[in-house]
Amino acid sequence: MTRRLKYILLVACLLWGVVVGRAQISVSVPTHVATGENFRLAYTIKTQDVSDFRAGNIPDELEVLAGPYTSRQSSYQMVNGHTSSSSSITFTYTLYAAKPGSYVIPAAHARVNGKMVSSRAVKVTVTGSASRGSSPKMHEDRSNAPSMQTAGTHISANDLFIKVTANKHRVHEQEPVLLTYKVYTLVDLTQLEGKMPDLTGFHTQEIPLPQQKSFHVERINGKSYRAVTWSQYVMYPQMTGKLKIPSITFKGIVVQQNRAVDPFEAFFNGGSGYVEVKRNIVAPALSIQVDPLPKKPAGFSGGVGRFNISAQINQAEVKAGSPITLRVVVGGTGNLKLIKQPVVIFPKDFDKYDPKITDKTKLTSTGLGGNMIYDFLVVPRNQGQYTIPAVEFTYYDTDANAYKTIKTQAFNVTVAKGDGKTSAESFDNMKDNDIHNIMKGDSTQYGTRDFFYGSVRYWLTLSGLLLMFFVLLFVFRKRAIDNANVVKMRGKKANSIARKRLKKASRLMFTNDSAAFYDEVLRALWGYVSYKLNMPVEQLTRENIASKLEQHGVDDLTVTRFISALDECEFERYAPGDPKGNKEKTFNYAMTAITEIENVMKKRK
Repeated sequence: MTRRLKYILLVACLLWGVVVGRAQISVSVPTHVATGENFRLAYTIKTQDVSDFRAGNIPDELEVLAGPYTSRQSSYQMVNGHTSSSSSITFTYTLYAAKPGSYVIPAAHARVNGKMVSSRAVKVTVTGSASRGSSPKMHEDRSNAPSMQTAGTHISANDLFIKVTANKHRVHEQEPVLLTYKVYTLVDLTQLEGKMPDLTGFHTQEIPLPQQKSFHVERINGKSYRAVTWSQYVMYPQMTGKLKIPSITFKGIVVQQNRAVDPFEAFFNGGSGYVEVKRNIVAPALSIQVDPLPKKPAGFSGGVGRFNISAQINQAEVKAGSPITLRVVVGGTGNLKLIKQPVVIFPKDFDKYDPKITDKTKLTSTGLGGNMIYDFLVVPRNQGQYTIPAVEFTYYDTDANAYKTIKTQAFNVTVAKGDGKTSAESFDNMKDNDIHNIMKGDSTQYGTRDFFYGSVRYWLTLSGLLLMFFVLLFVFRKRAIDNANVVKMRGKKANSIARKRLKKASRLMFTNDSAAFYDEVLRALWGYVSYKLNMPVEQLTRENIASKLEQHGVDDLTVTRFISALDECEFERYAPGDPKGNKEKTFNYAMTAITEIENVMKKRK
């Protein structure tokens, strides 16, 4: 009985530890919102020793308008002479419900006190239908609605106007400027249209704001105005000097009450008790002083803002002829889309290919933020020890007003002898043999009637060429059939090879070698689809995998699950402090995806 009680207490303690570990990230979000509504998503961690915070993949239908904003709180208490303190950090997002439906926001992850913890997944239900039109409509907020004017009342510039503000009026070239157009009104404004013209000297991007506009009250010169942020732009100046943002004329519609119409007559005879008045509102011009950057150092990337750089290599020990992928990630806030590609100096014995560039940036009110990912594929040709030097990135730091150079770590690569034979041709001793020397020696003379055409040699040569044509036709046809069989055989072997690798991964699941486990699962997934689709691994991307599988009749749900299995594996592979429970989840993702594709493609045959 005592041993059983101890066992129960031990299990209870373990379960409590798991619950506490997951409860370290609490999440706050409304469960129901209306279509077109803004709402907050907040993650709170009751400590400030937090790093590597990553929110779950927020569905596209819940647009991220801003965030994450970070806020920290600390409190101290003294009770009976004992002092206690508590602290927390909150990551807040502002989301916009674009479409009705039920959406799941996956768990967030962070390193807390040196350990990886996660929040719970949350579900948000969006109801209602969004209004559609050529221009955004005002949100009907009757609590802030002004008293309606009588028809014919003059609308002055103090009754309805637009303020144009810039967060900076003096910047360096390529330094982002946030431009905001804000509407203030004392009248019943129901519609507004206006478009930013093409600006000379600026690279401009509009920040996506909700189509459904919601007013709030602001007091200016003693008057309470209904105000709304109408549009925002992030602009990157490309020229120096005094650059002008021209004025814009917005076309608005104001509703006034027509008191001359009898309400009963309006109801029974189709009259109207209201009139619509068209009103032009001019947003004033603005000037920005753009200073040139200081003398640019060698290797300047063109980046202006605040950046960081990191790199990772998929494998440090390979055989000659096997590909290596070096991933370089440039992140931060600034003109990410305008920077130059990082320069990587590979050893001379490495064959280099053009990098694959992935844009993971998002535009917010703080500027363009996120990551630009560069995947460099190289193939070492000879065995030996090689070093890929650190990748440097030089940018202009707008906070420090100075150039900064940051760099990644260097990588040592061990290349073993390859399985195949590689041969290199030397062109050092090549000579220019376009013009041959004059032939010397005895020559043979032929008679004037000794023609080659029509002779025995002519017919023998013609017959030989015809025979050679049929032989080559037979050989190439046989080779085509053999190639078709190779494709078929590779497709049959794909499942068995993947299962062998997954079997090895299942043995690694119970060891502490997480890196080897995730590497084996990834090899199983990439190897399977490479054999199944008869494509080299280095040519595979998520886009062409999805396209090829759909061509083979695989349904969208199965394709999505396979891509999700790849994403899950890669995420867990690079997630430090991976809990043991994630290995089994990752293994099941991979096994289920391969099994479903195999079943679907068998039915097509």
